[in-house]
Amino acid sequence: MELMVSVKNGEVWADDSGGDGLPLVLLHPGIGDSSVWDTIRPRLVERHRVIRYDVRGFGRSPVATATYSLVEDLVAVLDHFGLRRVALVGTSMGSVPTLNLALDDPARVAALALLCPGVTGYPGELTTPEFMAELEARAEAGDMDGILALAMRTWARAGVGDDAEATARIRASIPAWFTNQPYQVQDPPTFGRLGELAMPCALALGEKDQPEVVRCNEDMAARIPGCRLVRLPGSDHLPTLREPEAVADLVLELCDGVR
Repeated sequence: MELMVSVKNGEVWADDSGGDGLPLVLLHPGIGDSSVWDTIRPRLVERHRVIRYDVRGFGRSPVATATYSLVEDLVAVLDHFGLRRVALVGTSMGSVPTLNLALDDPARVAALALLCPGVTGYPGELTTPEFMAELEARAEAGDMDGILALAMRTWARAGVGDDAEATARIRASIPAWFTNQPYQVQDPPTFGRLGELAMPCALALGEKDQPEVVRCNEDMAARIPGCRLVRLPGSDHLPTLREPEAVADLVLELCDGVR
């Protein structure tokens, strides 16, 4: 079932598979929308109720027109569907609200799957100064093709040939980076609190991701008590595209251990 869900100062598009089993809520990265889950959703819905949604400005969600928070929108989606306890699966940007909710309302989060995760409050670099300088220069020049090329050689470097699917996903997401920037309020820092997480957790990193992201993901896994660290040798920052079966296995195995 597809529908628009009301959130503070706006609405987001969401999709609910229905069904029984522990609900899974899937949160997409900043280099894609909720369609990144198409590769693994069929396996997940066989055993779980699966909800996914597009962040404001991505996919089928309207652009932001007022201030908003990623974690507040996540809570609004859960409340809309009456979900009191769920497993959260977040990739990159999508991991930021999952961590905030897991720390602030742990009774609501039965399990946490983090895929090439982002995190607020990390003291190290998540990218290089050279990357940021080029991104800012191309954005100032309105060079969307240049931004796409930069993203492809950093976040999608595991691709071969024309890599059409990754190209299409990243190209479609780029406008939201700029339309959301004036309105998105950064959620509280969580890196320093990762040791408080007490639910089952698995973290998958892409070994072909940016070295800075790999290092951050290793640091995160080391701080989370009992976290299962999975290395995906063929993945960059798009694990559901590069190694969907491995990602689906990870999520299902994690949820199998939830009481």
